[in-house]
Amino acid sequence: MAIQIIDYGTSDYDKMVLLRYQVLRKPLNLEFEENELDNDKKDTLIGCFENDKIMGCCILTKMDKGTMRLRQMAVHSGLQGKGVGRAILLFSENLARDFGYKKMIMHARADAVGFYKKLGYNTFDNEFIEVTLPHFMMEKKLNR
Repeated sequence: MAIQIIDYGTSDYDKMVLLRYQVLRKPLNLEFEENELDNDKKDTLIGCFENDKIMGCCILTKMDKGTMRLRQMAVHSGLQGKGVGRAILLFSENLARDFGYKKMIMHARADAVGFYKKLGYNTFDNEFIEVTLPHFMMEKKLNR
C-alpha cells in the first residue's frame, strides 16, 4: 500500500474522482458539479494505491495560515474497516504538520464521527445537513 500526492488531471486523478463518485455521490443520486472538480486544482490531492489500483483518497484544502480542511475522504467499499482510511488520515495529518498547519478541520458525515473520534478528532457546533446527510464539524490540533 502506497500513499502519495496525486497531480490534478492525471490518470490517478481520474481514478480518484471515480472513487469519490462511487463512494460519496452515487449512493445519494448526486453528481459532481463542474466547478467542484475545478476547485481540486488548488488543493492537495492524496491517494492510497496498491498495484496501480486506488484504495482510498482525500483532499486537503488550505483554510487559513494555521488550518487545513480534510474533505472528500473515500475508501473503496470492500476495504472499509481494514486500516486504509486510518493510514490516509495519518498521512494527511503529517503532511499538514510538515506544511506548518496547527489544526485539521472537516465536515464529517454523522455515520463517520466514531471513526474520527478514535483518531483524536472532536465535534463542535451543532449537526447540519450537507449533501442531504447529517454532518458535524470536527477538529484536531496537530501537535508536533
